[in-house]
Amino acid sequence: MYGIVYTKPCDNPKSANCISPFLASNPKLQLSIYTSLRPNTEGGHTLIHTEEVFDISTKIERMINVSLPKKTRNNGTLFALIFLHQAGVNPWQDHRQVHLVAQLTTYMIPKAPEVSLIAGEDQTPDVKESQQNNKAGADGAASSSSDQPVSHWRSRLTFNVVGDHFIFDREYLPGDVHRYLRVFQNGKKMVYLPLLFVDELSNRVKDLMEINSTSAELPLTLTYDSISLGRLRFWIHMQDAVFSLQQFGFTEKDADEIKGIFVDTNLYFLALTFFVAAFHLLFDFLAFKNDISFWKQKKSMVGMSSKAVLWRCFSTIVIFLYLFDEQTSLLVLIPAGVGSIIEVWKVKKAFKIQVFWKGGRPTFLFGKLDESERRTEEYDTLAMKYLSYLLYPLCFGGAIYALIFLRYKSWYSWVINSLVNGVYAFGFLFMLPQLFVNYKFKSVAHLPWKAFMYKAFNTFIDDVFAFIITMPTSHRLACFRDDVVFLIYLYQRWLYPVDKTRVNEYGVSYDEEPKSKSHKD
Repeated sequence: MYGIVYTKPCDNPKSANCISPFLASNPKLQLSIYTSLRPNTEGGHTLIHTEEVFDISTKIERMINVSLPKKTRNNGTLFALIFLHQAGVNPWQDHRQVHLVAQLTTYMIPKAPEVSLIAGEDQTPDVKESQQNNKAGADGAASSSSDQPVSHWRSRLTFNVVGDHFIFDREYLPGDVHRYLRVFQNGKKMVYLPLLFVDELSNRVKDLMEINSTSAELPLTLTYDSISLGRLRFWIHMQDAVFSLQQFGFTEKDADEIKGIFVDTNLYFLALTFFVAAFHLLFDFLAFKNDISFWKQKKSMVGMSSKAVLWRCFSTIVIFLYLFDEQTSLLVLIPAGVGSIIEVWKVKKAFKIQVFWKGGRPTFLFGKLDESERRTEEYDTLAMKYLSYLLYPLCFGGAIYALIFLRYKSWYSWVINSLVNGVYAFGFLFMLPQLFVNYKFKSVAHLPWKAFMYKAFNTFIDDVFAFIITMPTSHRLACFRDDVVFLIYLYQRWLYPVDKTRVNEYGVSYDEEPKSKSHKD
């Protein structure tokens, strides 16, 4: 990381190996931005903005309207040509100008239209576009019904110029900067022109607007700020990394999630994110290992809430179906699917289910409960009875409210969204039966404390992520609600002393004498 942001300067400025900055002479510069149907400077360009007095150190943010050519409106492309040249000189005739090309359009499959399931009213998926162009409603809805990629408008264009008067050494010239470097001979000295950089990471999916045949003009926000050389090199590497991921099959949405980490997060928070994520991965692995080990050796469900196990299985499957319906990245979808399979396996262990196949049809056999397990089941059922008085009305009321006031792609989408909202909003209530069982037994020895502690550490790590990473409000609240239950668990751990006559998480008691094989002297 240090090698990425640090560049060795030229020790002797008078040396022939040194490359001096053109900006050191304080030239008068001008900024000109053109649009073109081709990614080159060969004709067909239109001037859309100019800054006659351009100061490198002054921030710029301009909102302009760009007229779209007919080819662009008919599912075509459009490029921006950004010129930084000497003031009063035509950029096409200035030999000391620098320019870069930025794509103002991209192709994406439009989001499926959402409708009110009660009233049947349509809503175009791109609300921003309908606000900008009142005529685009019908075409937008029609085009959204297709699964073919449609041209979308990038409503932001962000670019930077390195403000440091850095003197390069030709022998230590970084390869990442070399492609942006334009050098000319000024007497015996080598001089490089301003380093112009287009920030592609700032192009987010949320800023895209669907283009149709009636989109005569669309807004474009121009943003400029100076940048240090170290930050430029870091940004170049990040852009190259995102581009490489897209070459490996990452979708625009997947790449956008990664962009959000770098663009929407302060660099200090970003460093904290990497550090915390490493611990999160470690605790995830340890929790997974100990959880599997615990359930593999589990012989009795004494003191364990079978309803809580069943709920975890149900909620994990619901979240998986929700992620699948939202076309989430496979990086998120596959672990959620694996987690669902593991939870189904836990339910099989908890309810002592045996599966027999007869004639191609499965037959399920449920195991019998002993006296202690029946007592646990009674406490568990009693807790769920009290809980249902609060839980079911809240979930049912939330689903009816969503059906009336919100819009969905289909009835299936409404069912999945209602279920997942119930999981996020009230899922922590299903942790309470286990607390009730602990209270009745006056013991917590039956819990998988190793796996539980690793998961608890991850809960607090999730609290940090809730501030750093953009996520739905319901998911952010879900991170903090688990903390309350965890603190109650810790209180019960302190309140109920260890009773060695009770069975532990592996169904054995410490007072039981270990079985040993007889041996001959």
